[in-house]
Amino acid sequence: MNLDDINALSDEELLEAARKAKTSKSYDAVIIGLLLGVSIYSIITNGFGLLTFLPLLYFPIASKNEKHRKAILNALKERK
Repeated sequence: MNLDDINALSDEELLEAARKAKTSKSYDAVIIGLLLGVSIYSIITNGFGLLTFLPLLYFPIASKNEKHRKAILNALKERK
């Protein structure tokens, strides 16, 4: 969903998207924490390997989610 799509949402749809975006922030934090835990466990048990760098694969997804969340919150602030 790009900025034009966000601006085309009704007020109720925008509030629903903001609620979902806040929930996705919590999910991102849990997933990153879990991946970091797996990475640390992998380093302790096996040394450096494939699982060591697993969290790096999720960071672009989390940053995209954060940009989307900020765009939704900015659109919500503009309408108030």
